[in-house]
Amino acid sequence: MEKTAILAITKNGVKIASTIKEIFPTWEIFAPSKFADTTDANWYDDSTTAKIVELYKNNDAIICIFSLGAVIRLIAPHLGDKKTDPAVIVIDDKANFVISTLSGHLGGANELANELAKKLGSTAVITTAADVNKTIPVDLVGRKFGWNIDDDSTVTKISAFMVNEEKIGVYQDAGERNWWEGELPKNVTVYDTFEKLEQSDSRGFLIISDKKITGRVLENAVVYRPKILVVGVGLHGNTTKEKILEGLNTCLEKFGLSSKAIARFASLKKPQEINSLVEAAKEFGVPVEYFEREELSKVKIPNPSVMVEAFEGTASVSEASSILSSNGSLVVEKQKFSPDLTIAIARIEK
Repeated sequence: MEKTAILAITKNGVKIASTIKEIFPTWEIFAPSKFADTTDANWYDDSTTAKIVELYKNNDAIICIFSLGAVIRLIAPHLGDKKTDPAVIVIDDKANFVISTLSGHLGGANELANELAKKLGSTAVITTAADVNKTIPVDLVGRKFGWNIDDDSTVTKISAFMVNEEKIGVYQDAGERNWWEGELPKNVTVYDTFEKLEQSDSRGFLIISDKKITGRVLENAVVYRPKILVVGVGLHGNTTKEKILEGLNTCLEKFGLSSKAIARFASLKKPQEINSLVEAAKEFGVPVEYFEREELSKVKIPNPSVMVEAFEGTASVSEASSILSSNGSLVVEKQKFSPDLTIAIARIEK
């Protein structure tokens, strides 16, 4: 957690908070000024009801060292949704229990509660169904690898299927394979082709792919997008952002690839950065990686260009940069958008 606040409202709570800060030195302690001592803490004079508003807005996690009921009353007016709410953990005044209270999965409260309990010698209290049933948490698949969910509107439904042991089919054609450790739950079956998945009697589906997915299966599927596509771009100094985006979208549509699987853009390093390329990459929330012409000229590519070599000193920019950046292979060979743009896409090998 980048920003974590420890909120204590009793003398004993401040002592526990101090112990926690010794383990996690970057976390900040907040406590009423009436308990002020030599503890490294932020002592506040206003009410805890007012202080919780500030902490809730400005932290990734809040560790509350007082009763669960009081915490619920304090945070209730500020609840948003599980995508934006901070993780909230409650610890009792004797540190017997560490309770994951809010944002257990997406916010990371479950993981943090387990970690804190181990450090404090306490008992972690986790109540989310996927965890207590030791089944797959549908909303966390591939999180450690940075995978994106294509459309999260089906997550709750598929999560219910999972914890109720309905049949779940899994199909994966991209990304890391070690997203689940150990044996799969008995209600989960992996299919080696998408066609077999579609024809199965599965109630719900988990699909891990960089390809566009269509059909009725989507009604009961959570689709994960591993960040594994590198977009190589060859362009002129005056090529516009709009043309880059239009060309890329044409490529994605033509070859059936998802924009949410894009990891980064790649191109030739030039004396001055081309702003339109940087701005186009920002549209997808990804960076641009640059290579010297000497590096690109050594890459074996299927479509070398004499003209590009004459102008740029390398026979390829889009294909060579995407291959070099991905350390993988092309899934989209060079596509020309005359007179000033070429795009190629390579897949990062996992």
